[in-house]
Amino acid sequence: MHPDIHLALHHARATELRAEAGDRSPVRARPAHGLRTRLGWTLVEVGLRLATRPGTAAAAH
Repeated sequence: MHPDIHLALHHARATELRAEAGDRSPVRARPAHGLRTRLGWTLVEVGLRLATRPGTAAAAH
């Protein structure tokens, strides 16, 4: 199976699931998405700092 076909199948299924959800999905405000993004990047930053701190196993490799 070609990777593009696999991606097309995922998109098709996502569209089906969104249609099935209809109005049953909870209403979310846009700021929650921004908060989730900021939190995610903060966790990435903390992880990178921990991984590159001198004396850690990850920094020794």
